[in-house]
Amino acid sequence: MGFTYMLDRHDVLVVGTGVAGLSAALAAHQSGASVLVIDRAPQDEYGGNTRYTEAFLRMTDMDSVSDDFEERFLENSGWYPDPVMVSEMASDRENWPSIVSSLPMNDPDVISRFSERAGPTLRWLNQVGIKFETASTPFLTTSTTRLAPIGGGYAIVEALREELIRLEVRIEYETTATGLITKDDGSISGLLCDAKDKGRICLEAKAVLLCCGGFEGSTEMLSRYIGPRASFIRPIARGGFYNKGEGIRMAIDIGASVSGQFGLFHAEPMDPRSGKPEAAIFGYPYGILINKMGNRFVDEARGSVDATYERVTRQIMQQPEGLAYALFDDKTTDIPRFSTSIRTDQPPLEADSILSLAGQMNIPSKALEKTISEYNRCCLDGSFEFSKPDGLATQGLTPSKSNWARPIDRQPYRAYPMIAGNVFTFGGLKVDPDARVLNQDGRPIPGLYAAGETMGIYFNDYVGSTSVLRGATFGKLAGEHAADRRHSNQ
Repeated sequence: MGFTYMLDRHDVLVVGTGVAGLSAALAAHQSGASVLVIDRAPQDEYGGNTRYTEAFLRMTDMDSVSDDFEERFLENSGWYPDPVMVSEMASDRENWPSIVSSLPMNDPDVISRFSERAGPTLRWLNQVGIKFETASTPFLTTSTTRLAPIGGGYAIVEALREELIRLEVRIEYETTATGLITKDDGSISGLLCDAKDKGRICLEAKAVLLCCGGFEGSTEMLSRYIGPRASFIRPIARGGFYNKGEGIRMAIDIGASVSGQFGLFHAEPMDPRSGKPEAAIFGYPYGILINKMGNRFVDEARGSVDATYERVTRQIMQQPEGLAYALFDDKTTDIPRFSTSIRTDQPPLEADSILSLAGQMNIPSKALEKTISEYNRCCLDGSFEFSKPDGLATQGLTPSKSNWARPIDRQPYRAYPMIAGNVFTFGGLKVDPDARVLNQDGRPIPGLYAAGETMGIYFNDYVGSTSVLRGATFGKLAGEHAADRRHSNQ
């Protein structure tokens, strides 16, 4: 089947309308490039995952990232890297061997660039009307500082899109990128697409910026990389269903290198009954977690919830049917702001007895009664402090509960079902500090850039409240650098 060749050509093509894509488009236009943006979503659902998030930012203020920013990224840079190769990164970048440049681990220069440019990027966003404030989060205990845009992620994408419209930058919706076009020298010359009203089309450009998300919306890629239990998870918000991984696949097809942990995703404990974006249950550390067999299976409260919920959620995915219940008694009504940590729009299962609640949960009642009896027996007297890890731990219980361990003994009893919600996938393309996609030899593929979820930067654990910041920062970097290619002969 042939392609319709568009008469108009652009310096820069941007794929995606989340914070990464819109930031890239605006930065490229401001740098003098002609820009076209495409997105597979219809116009009334533009904005990717960013549209649906509160967009917490790991910042101490508008100009400074959190004190532990670079440390947390470098702690989570990949398992057991070769120490000899890591030591070679201490030399000048241009002298790195190809196997070092393409290592599937975090590049310290990329993390440093992220840290350095995050603050200026927020100032740049502020110039188009996006305002930021110290964030009130759904986490009743926290381990870091955060800002948030007033109006959440939707305010970011709406302000950026309105600015692009004002500048007459065109956005084509319901247009899906399907493949990259390269010249004989390997440089990018355009993009193949499938457009709802135009069919298969070819767009020509000096640079393509892939800002089209991860693969949380692709059953096939999730099963390939995460395994059969991927059938128990789903995107945390509607935007994730549009992220089917084409940007990552098409770049790999032309020899791109990868980074980020493909077998992991940013996990949140969500209520499967709800269709609300981010219907998370962050209050679970003040109760206990029960699987379908009626058993506890994890330490619910190892530390501040914002630093531990991801690993707990992955344990939920490993349970029968990928399901667990957060079970509370009525003492949670004494915890200030507890309701803010329960983000679902669905009511809890509620009963005046454990036996009756077990019936609603469809789990063995005797097993649940035994689990709660053993748990209650192992709770100790002590001072309960909801606002910080209080050391009120169980004794002689496996698995233990490290904090906030109080008996479940005051009716009514309540429970919320929980599954692992997929906020975004970790695996993506390896980029350099200018957001240029690298090939398998660690060299930039001329004209190809990636930002946001499409670039791989997370391993082991998500560095909280950095995803939207990553999208904006590297989107802006990609747009600025790509605009310079309009003068290139490649």
